[in-house]
Amino acid sequence: MTRTLPNIEISEELIRRFDALGPRYTSYPTADRFNKQFSEQGYIGYLEQASSAPLSLYVHLPFCASICYYCGCNKIITKDHGRSAKYLRYLEKEMSMVASHLKPGRKVVQLHLGGGTPTFLSEAELRDLMRMLREHFEFSAAAELSIEIDPRTVNDEMLSMLASLGFNRTSLGVQDFDEEVQKAVNRIQPVPMVEHAIQASRAAGFVSVNFDLIYGLPKQNLESFSHTLDTVIRLSPDRIALYNYAHLPARFMPQRRINENDLPPAEERLQIFMMSLRRLLDAGYLYIGLDHFAKPDDELTRAQASKTLHRNFQGYTTHAECDLIGLGLSSIGMVGRSYSQSVKTLDAYYEKLDEGLLPVDRGIELSTDDVMRRQIIMNFMCSEPIDFAQINTIYNIDFIMYFKDELKQIQPYADAGFIQIDNHGITVTPKGRMFVRAVGMVFDKYLQQSTTAQYSKLI
Repeated sequence: MTRTLPNIEISEELIRRFDALGPRYTSYPTADRFNKQFSEQGYIGYLEQASSAPLSLYVHLPFCASICYYCGCNKIITKDHGRSAKYLRYLEKEMSMVASHLKPGRKVVQLHLGGGTPTFLSEAELRDLMRMLREHFEFSAAAELSIEIDPRTVNDEMLSMLASLGFNRTSLGVQDFDEEVQKAVNRIQPVPMVEHAIQASRAAGFVSVNFDLIYGLPKQNLESFSHTLDTVIRLSPDRIALYNYAHLPARFMPQRRINENDLPPAEERLQIFMMSLRRLLDAGYLYIGLDHFAKPDDELTRAQASKTLHRNFQGYTTHAECDLIGLGLSSIGMVGRSYSQSVKTLDAYYEKLDEGLLPVDRGIELSTDDVMRRQIIMNFMCSEPIDFAQINTIYNIDFIMYFKDELKQIQPYADAGFIQIDNHGITVTPKGRMFVRAVGMVFDKYLQQSTTAQYSKLI
């Protein structure tokens, strides 16, 4: 059976044939390759390097008032705001230490608050957090400030306050509108609640609103998710992220509360994805890649058209040349030719900062080969062409000789029509955008080594 979609014609048989397990490539090397040998001193060394690259900040706010059973994030379930007040004090310590190692004049062009539930913080705490950030870092006047919002924990006053602090983009955790699905994952949020949140966000001045959706959740089926899409399309968010639920109860304890018998079978999951893809494209959204969609006038769409799209730990973004600084427990940063990740528990986070140390737990320093492969893989992830001559010039290699084995291995993807290869480069075709993870995996040398990571299905 073949589905014909705008700019995409693909058979379900092809999806089944190429749908394997693999990384999502929010970084290369992927986080499961980070090691304990990368130390605080290594991180400081990269922070202190003279660089004119702008900054992107990610702040991890781990607190949630209730548990969502599907969640795989690093979170702390509590209703005690004394815990968040203490956390903010330590966040400021970390900000001060990081800022002291940066050369002056580096401006923040992007900030993202994630979690957890950032709107667990009170209005006073959010104001205090932004005061800290602006005191320790210099923000560009046109900076993109985004925040993840739980519709159950936000009101009109908070949204107006966030806009007054400079926030101009938001992402709402919707997941699914079906009541039975919401009960099965312990996240009850009626349609009017979400509808009001999106209306209030726009009234407050947010220029972009994203919906996070998840397919493959318990009690979901093709018909129920079609009804969810009816509502999503009516509410008309600017961006949509459609994630495939990964059921890993051995790794994520909350998922043990999900009855595996309630999960839709693999065949129905595929049908849900294909139906969602078709309906979102028919509704006027453009396919950015993997699980992301955006309206034609959205910045992501314009970045894709101008080949300035980028991918990092927050997914697809329009800022390609930034150093990413992660703040808070478990956050990941990318500075220069390095990745670093902070410790994952509050006790360890507080202990490190009390000792006057940055809370680095692990990381990796990239070799020239890593940097080159990262450029190639990220080009694939953003559906941008691979220019052999450009790579040859930057890295002083002969691409066709250096990657002769990889070029043989990707031939099946060319035969399937996902990519086009000639003597000058490799181009991803429109239908190949669904399979860029698979193509990128061919250039991932670390996949030859064992890992404890549990990768998700490509589709």
